Amino acid sequence: MKKEIYPTEVLDVTIDRIDSRGYGYVRYIHPPERGSNGKHLNLYITNVVPGDVVRVTVENAKGRGKALLEYDELLKAGPTRNLAVPTDEAVSGGTPLQYMNYDAQLAYKEDMVKGYLAEAGFDTELVKPIIGMDKPERYRNKMELTFGATGELGMHQQGNFRRVIDLQDSILAPEVMTEVKHVVGQWQKDYKFPGYHKDSQTGLLRNLMMRTSFVTGELMVVLYARKGPQEFPEAAADLVERLTKQFDQLVSLQWVEYASSNERIEAEATHILHGRDYINDELNGFKYRVWPETFFQANPVQAEKLVELALEMADVNQEMRVLDLFCGVGTFSLPLAANSKELAGIEIVDMSIQSAIRNAKDNGLDNTYFMTSDARKGLIELKDTWGLPDLLLLDPPRSGAGGKVMRSIGRFGTDKIVYVSCAPKSLADDLVWLREFGYELVTVQPVDQFPHTTHVETVVLMEKVQTRIA
Repeated sequence: MKKEIYPTEVLDVTIDRIDSRGYGYVRYIHPPERGSNGKHLNLYITNVVPGDVVRVTVENAKGRGKALLEYDELLKAGPTRNLAVPTDEAVSGGTPLQYMNYDAQLAYKEDMVKGYLAEAGFDTELVKPIIGMDKPERYRNKMELTFGATGELGMHQQGNFRRVIDLQDSILAPEVMTEVKHVVGQWQKDYKFPGYHKDSQTGLLRNLMMRTSFVTGELMVVLYARKGPQEFPEAAADLVERLTKQFDQLVSLQWVEYASSNERIEAEATHILHGRDYINDELNGFKYRVWPETFFQANPVQAEKLVELALEMADVNQEMRVLDLFCGVGTFSLPLAANSKELAGIEIVDMSIQSAIRNAKDNGLDNTYFMTSDARKGLIELKDTWGLPDLLLLDPPRSGAGGKVMRSIGRFGTDKIVYVSCAPKSLADDLVWLREFGYELVTVQPVDQFPHTTHVETVVLMEKVQTRIA
């Protein structure tokens, strides 16, 4: 039977709420007089705030259950809309909340944390007011941009990963990064280098990554391409000249070659065009070497607050032994080690472990022990070889640690657990597993790590009930 196609409709709707992905949500019910018998349509609309009245065009409106749309016109601004942001900006790569007043953004994120914890059966009275930023702009020390198939260099459109929005400026990026972008973008145009096209698997340039340190001022620029600079010697030399001439702080310029049609997994070759392969950075007074693929906190201002909160909740002293699970390059490990008797770190990525070892040495710490292992095997091995610590801190990826790892942590049996989370849903899911091992939620502190995005960090303290009573 052929599916019926209904005509396009123009609708005026009021945004009800913003969902966890940053889309405005409207449940539109077709009027009965149009013969739809009360059938509803779920609309997800980009770049809006609650209370906005917008006009949208919906193709086949009565023949579908949902639609993801940009609005045609803002008819009336909602009470939390930031009127300083131009409403004719129809797209916002990576910043779906930038149209919302900052206080409203904070409330949205705090409510999100409370909502997921409430669903999991935890007391939301334990959630403290979210910690925001005094200056929630240009806070990122790393930006990764995509070369579009038709000459764009910028970020993906919200809800449409195949479309790249050419970046003119960004509320997230320091000025030096937008300046680098324009230099590289002009260089690309001058040499007519095509961006990579995912469908046809053609084109040359894939991504531009920039890192900078807010402390040392050092700048890294990395170009990702399907072919190496040896095939374009004149262009490569010109890129070096353009960037070094304009940016005295550039200490690392790299061209990373990978020809695979898949997303980057492993580079075929890395070419150092200028300087070295890393930059020096600092966080909470500790020195770190940061390479292109190093996971390092992208908002150093709020990252320092995360570390301070973790130390405060852990209440470490020189008699305590501490375990940092998912330790990475040692962002939490080094401050914990400096304030405790001994520290062990477990991380599955060996490159990160080698960086953590080097970072500990660079900072004069000799009371650390790092091992490359997945979390579950590492916990078993560590308990046998190193013993039981007084405190376990974990900072897992966005997907969370997962039930198997959380049960292993519960059986591991430390008195206190500090969980640093970058996703409130996976946090709530993970914490549930600890209740059956006698742990109780003590305090929850949300932190706005990434203003203007939907992401929120949370630092949580859990303690064994019997330990606290004793």
